Amino acid sequence: MANTKLKEAQGRANLNVVTTNPIKTTAYNDINLKEWKNYPEVKTDTFWQFPTRLRTGGHSNEYHGNYIPQIAQQLLQRYTKKGDVVLDLFFGSGTTGIEALNENRRCIGVELKQELVDSVSQKFSQKELVTDMNLICGDSASDEIVDKIQARLEVMGEEKAQLLILHPPYDDIIKFSDKKEDLSNCSSTEEFYDLFEKVAENGYKLLEKGRFAALIIGDSYKNSEVQPLGFECMDRMKNLGFKLKSIIVKDIQGNERAKGKTANLWRYRALAGGFSIFQHEYIFIFQKV
Repeated sequence: MANTKLKEAQGRANLNVVTTNPIKTTAYNDINLKEWKNYPEVKTDTFWQFPTRLRTGGHSNEYHGNYIPQIAQQLLQRYTKKGDVVLDLFFGSGTTGIEALNENRRCIGVELKQELVDSVSQKFSQKELVTDMNLICGDSASDEIVDKIQARLEVMGEEKAQLLILHPPYDDIIKFSDKKEDLSNCSSTEEFYDLFEKVAENGYKLLEKGRFAALIIGDSYKNSEVQPLGFECMDRMKNLGFKLKSIIVKDIQGNERAKGKTANLWRYRALAGGFSIFQHEYIFIFQKV
């Protein structure tokens, strides 16, 4: 009888034992919040500086106008989990895709130029192009692209993407192609805004609720006047239903090549024209609510 009562008491005691989970994460990343001090490499401030462009891990700088890989690293660590799908609607030379695979994520990239899609494909193995990396040649502002991306998501076992990255041309500063669908070929800045909004709308449809989007963009100078591309595109995304979470200013001086050869010329132009030389771009962080 005594042994029976002892076992019953032990059983009741065991019911009161709570197993402590050593991991505490959010729904959108793998950062263990119980060890939050152990992530010094993850930025949480609004001013980002990188002295040079990362050139390792499969990255190169053969394509003028791509954003630096360190931005992708930060976005993936903050806003995705391993295995998540990242959707990049201005894929370019593949910075997002390369870093997604480096960080054990998956990616769907949409690029307007077929020759660039063919070139970027060479950066990935045949296995990666089947399992984790989907490249689509198409117009990110079109209605048809939504169905194409949705079909790729289904093949990857997903209904929606878990992170959206938008790095559009900065209006007509750099001409990327001769295609009329190219945002860098818009006849006016207002047309650029309208076409960008269509791309962002498609991205909104394809993004999972509660997950994040990043807009990487700088401003332009046209007709002796600053064109605030970043803030207008930010407003267009807010109007679509995105909730603005952060405005990050990034120092672009580490991006530039041969800066010393043109610095004096631009300084003269600035002094003569009454404007300032851009040394920053923006990273706007949004959440789909």
